[in-house]
Formats: sequence, structure tokens, C-alpha cells
Amino acid sequence: MKLTLSRRSLIGAAMAGLTLGAVDARAQAQNEEIVLGGSIPLTGVFAFAGVGIHAGIQDYLKIVNDAGGIKGRKIKYVAEDTGYKVDASVAAFNKITGQNKVSLYYGDSTGFAKTINPELERKGTMIMAGASFASELNDPKKFPLQFLPGPDYTEMFGILMRHIAKEKPGASIAFVYSDTEFGRDPIAPGEKLATELGLKVVEKIVTPPGSVDVSTEVLKLRRARPDYTIFHGYVLAPIPEFIQQAKQMGMQSRFMGTFWSMDNSMVEKMGEAADGFMGVMPYRYYYDKEGTAPMLDKIRQMRPEYQSTAYMQGFVTAMLMTEAVKRTLDASKELTGANLKASLNTIKDFDTGGIFGVPISIPGNSVPVGRIYRFDAKQKQMLPASDWIQLGK
Repeated sequence: MKLTLSRRSLIGAAMAGLTLGAVDARAQAQNEEIVLGGSIPLTGVFAFAGVGIHAGIQDYLKIVNDAGGIKGRKIKYVAEDTGYKVDASVAAFNKITGQNKVSLYYGDSTGFAKTINPELERKGTMIMAGASFASELNDPKKFPLQFLPGPDYTEMFGILMRHIAKEKPGASIAFVYSDTEFGRDPIAPGEKLATELGLKVVEKIVTPPGSVDVSTEVLKLRRARPDYTIFHGYVLAPIPEFIQQAKQMGMQSRFMGTFWSMDNSMVEKMGEAADGFMGVMPYRYYYDKEGTAPMLDKIRQMRPEYQSTAYMQGFVTAMLMTEAVKRTLDASKELTGANLKASLNTIKDFDTGGIFGVPISIPGNSVPVGRIYRFDAKQKQMLPASDWIQLGK
């Protein structure tokens, strides 16, 4: 009899222990920090962007954490410098995810995003975005746990060419792009879209990335005499060299770029060639006072000096990631990659506090929204040259 009571007592104690353990585990999970890991290029060829991205992520997480976190849970940011090298990015990912329970991750390149994708799916514990706007990543079937915090490169071309078709129906265009995966990305679909919009692609010029002698290529451009020239796959060089030489030859083409060549301080470095340079931007610029933009006001309070487009990209990426976390926790679901991505895809007509100029939706892997800005040499600023263009609307 005593033995039976003893057994019952032991079983009861064990059950109570299990229940308390489960309660403790839940309580611990509720107080646990949510980790955002990052492969960030703080040195190397892409450092100018990496430094801005790093600051943007930190600032947005500070805003969230200062307000009490998400359901009382703080966001912890763990980043490693990668020098913009894929092997270093993979090593950083392995180190950070090995030492932390990571729910969110920022990657530094297309190469890294593609390389790490199988491991991302195998782990199934996080979602990822990053510096890449590669069209290939804009495929929820192939990249189910990744997203782009803006339009992909093909969508950027789409926004540029819709503006061109509206401004000058039937216009002729030249594409000038770097001989890299980044550069080639939107060229073929861009040609197809040009035909659909009634525009004529009269020349395609490919160059090595960076500073090179472009005199031969400028002669090709002059012979083609395009109404518009779209540069892609560069940050700065050789865009100024092209524009300066083309203008010296009396060319009247309008010159345009995509996101990574649209930072105001970068465009300023073009000197005289900068005047009139246009391009597509998914976000408002730091100094933009148009309309109500409480998040921009907050950024300007935190950082009184100009912040780059890379900063805005890091800031908004952290915002969208944490919104996915908030929606997942609000639904009382576990922070798995699949749940986080499903929550991200519930974002519809979402107000980013004025970082994007219109409310945004994320039905797939990208945010296909942008605006054309033109550089005004007198004001030394990129200023709006179009309304906000939303693809698919």
C-alpha cells in the first residue's frame, strides 16, 4: 500500500514537474530575445552601402526596443563583417546561427542569397532579406523564405520604362550594363517589356564594372542616339565618364539609373554630369519634406546629418522583418520561417511612416513600388520627377 502511494506521489510529482517545466519553457520563450543576424559588408568594395545598412538596421531596432520590443521581447542584432565576399558571408551565417537562435537574417549579396538558400530551407527557423534586388530571388517557390525590401531589378526597369512611355511614347532606349550577374539581370526581360510598351531598344552596351575607358562605348551610344540611356549594374563608375563624354559630343539622351546608383551623395560626386540624372527609388530621400512622414522625422531627429539610400534600405528591411514577427506572435504562432513568411505576406496597404511614399503590400517576394527622381544641380538634391508607380495596379 505504501509502495502504491509512493508511486502515485512520484507520478504526481513528475506530472507537476512536467507541467511547471512547460510553463517555464513558455515563460522563457515569451521573454527570449528575438535575434536578427547579419552578413554585412562593413569593409571592401560595397562598404559604403554596408555602413549605411548597418546603421539603418540598428536605428530601427532601437526604436522598437525603446518602445518595449515586440510583445515584451527585445530584438537583438548580431552582425559580422563580410567584406562583400560570399565565403565570408557563409562563414558569418554559420557562426551567428550556431551561437544564436536566429529568426531574421540580412544577407549582403545575390551570390550569398543563392548559396545559403538550401541551408535556410533546411533550418526552417528564419526569413531573410538583404542588399540584393535580384529578379531571380523574386520567386516564392524557389526562395520561399526570402524577400526583397523593394522592387526587383526587372521591376525597377519596368518602373523606369513606364515613366518613359508616358513621358515620350515610342521613345528609343539604350541599355548600358556591367558584365556581372547584377548587370545582366534585367536586360532580357527589359527588352521584352520595352516592346510591350512600344519603346525601341536601339543599343545594348556591356562594360566591366568599375572605372574603365569608355570612349569606344560612348561612340556606339552616339551612333545609336537614344532618347534615354539606362545604366544598371554599377554604383558610380563608369556612369559619370559616359555622361560627361556623351554631353561633350552634344548628345541629348536622358540618363537614368537603378537603386544602387541613386544615392544623393554618390550622384553629387558625378560633378557636372549629375545635372538631370534620373533613376528609380523605392523610398523617400532623407531630406524629403513632402507630405507626412513620421518615420523620416524620427530618423532626422536621431541623425541630424544626411543618411544614404543604403541606410533607408536597412531601416525599412528591419521594419518589415519585425512586422512579420509582430503578426506571427499576435497570431500566437511559433517563430518559424514558414510562419514568418506567411505573416509577411499578410502585409497589405501597410504604412511605413512615409519611408515608401505609398502604403505597400507584399503578396509575393517583392514590394513593386518606386518613383522617378531627377538630380537638380542648383539644389544638389534628387527631386521627384514622377508620381509613385505601383506595378500591378
